[in-house]
Amino acid sequence: MFIVGLTGGIASGKSTVAKVFMDLGAHVIDADRIVHDLLMPDQPAWHEVLDHFGPEILFPDKTIDRRKLGGIVFGNLDERTWLNRCLHPKVFTAYMTQVRHLCDRTPDCIVIFDAALLIETGYYEKMDKNIVVYAREDQQITRMTARDNFSNQQALARIQSQMSLDEKCRFADHIIDNSGSREYMERQTKELFSLLKQEARQS
Repeated sequence: MFIVGLTGGIASGKSTVAKVFMDLGAHVIDADRIVHDLLMPDQPAWHEVLDHFGPEILFPDKTIDRRKLGGIVFGNLDERTWLNRCLHPKVFTAYMTQVRHLCDRTPDCIVIFDAALLIETGYYEKMDKNIVVYAREDQQITRMTARDNFSNQQALARIQSQMSLDEKCRFADHIIDNSGSREYMERQTKELFSLLKQEARQS
């Protein structure tokens, strides 16, 4: 099994790249999907988050309003730190469970672990290789305002709450430049997947 970390900044196009890898035959484990499952009503993490932030973060159906929660934690470093410490160990435990299941079924597969905070948590060190998806800051802002209906100021605040993409690139074994067309991104991803298969055979 060959495990590749995939990360990038908010609205850099990381999830789109992950989808291309999946279409090419990689097994993708999505950290955001794990968080979504952890925060379903009455799950242990849901109770922890609810106890900490209070019932005002809930929708009427008891699901967590992640946009409201995001508005709290992106504006408060202490709250963001608390949430990360609460969730990250649980995310990586769930990730390892999925890896073990994949290893039992398809031991020769390439696994892509799609995680926004892969480098910040230090978990990139556990990957065989690491990929950073890069986009310019102005592109990130444009995508967030269109996708999430954020103001420029809200989008910039979220970008600045994360490690910069330029800094993340220093930790990368491979970089996918998503500042151009989709076709350009897909071509890079396909070429990189071929290279990853070679690296997996040599490891």
